[in-house]
Amino acid sequence: MTETTQIWDVAVVGGGMVGATLASGLAGQGFSVVVLEQQEPANFDAESAPDVRISAIGAASVALLKQLEVWPRVQAMRCTPYRKLVTWEWQTAQVGFDAQSLGLPELGYMVENSVLQLALWQRLQQQEVKLISPVRLKDLQQCNCGWQLTLENGETIGTRLVVGADGANSQVRQLSGIGIHGWNYAQSCMLISVCCEQDAGDCTWQQFTPEGPRAFLPLFDRWASLVWYDSPARIRQLQAMSMTQLEQEIKTHFPARLGKVAPVAAGSFPLVRRHATRYVLPGLALIGDAAHTINPLAGQGVNLGYRDVDALIDTLTASRNRAEDWASESVLLRYQRKRRKDNLLMQSGMDLFYFAFSTPAAPLRIVRNLGLMVAERSGVLKRQALRYALGL
Repeated sequence: MTETTQIWDVAVVGGGMVGATLASGLAGQGFSVVVLEQQEPANFDAESAPDVRISAIGAASVALLKQLEVWPRVQAMRCTPYRKLVTWEWQTAQVGFDAQSLGLPELGYMVENSVLQLALWQRLQQQEVKLISPVRLKDLQQCNCGWQLTLENGETIGTRLVVGADGANSQVRQLSGIGIHGWNYAQSCMLISVCCEQDAGDCTWQQFTPEGPRAFLPLFDRWASLVWYDSPARIRQLQAMSMTQLEQEIKTHFPARLGKVAPVAAGSFPLVRRHATRYVLPGLALIGDAAHTINPLAGQGVNLGYRDVDALIDTLTASRNRAEDWASESVLLRYQRKRRKDNLLMQSGMDLFYFAFSTPAAPLRIVRNLGLMVAERSGVLKRQALRYALGL
């Protein structure tokens, strides 16, 4: 790569699921965009086992991806609709949601992260977007034009707006001096790709146990993903097991409705909550996990990132159309006001849910299961909660 003197409208640091979506949307609105990504996505292999990393993409996120002409590429590879969602602690206190009650064909789709990123990358290659990969950011400095990015290979890039879409450990956030509030949860999470005896179906479910939730995410054909929350020590123990040993643990600790499954791959990560003290500076914005991470209990992480994308594209486009300085802090603060409260609300809601179901005290167990019974019978309120979670 050679040194360039071009000043880009927007430099997106991080070409993952959220950053690539923003880049595609801004390019479609006529902004000049450069994307910096550490690792180009691998080619798709239809014969391969599923990626361990899975996202539940809600209806509003699917609509955004369709608008950007990305969704047909995902469907050409693989994704799975889910139409029902069931959660319980006591079998007598189940709460069920279904797409039919909202008049929708599905609640959303289970998509492998690698499939979605590749579909976005293919779309960007068709657009007027400069893709630089593999590359790492070394430094970030404010300058007259906005910001100057120095890459590890020595190249420098000038941009009016830099967007940090580089994940929970965002270099953009750190180099720009934006702080975070946060903590580690008392649990870790393990994702396990399994092959089922039967077709995986279209229902995703979650059981709460004293050690943490156990969840089932249906994938294509007979493939599914299991989510196992437990203490960090227990997850480390599971991670060290052979697939044969892990199969026996799944049989012992997952509900009988799972049936017989054969695990083929697993990965784990700690549960961490982070929220940036601010999302913007003059000529700089954070989106997705760079701005906020959330307990993955309800699979809302990537969907919140897509709401950020929607809001930032709307803010920048509307400001440019009014002939304002669209990269100014005053304009970017409009994006922050749109998104910060909503993200904080979702984080707090997931925390409330997490702590309520993590406490073994008998009185609280009774109260929370009565709460699930009431929720199941609440009709309109239940549907409104689901619509909010789906971004509708």
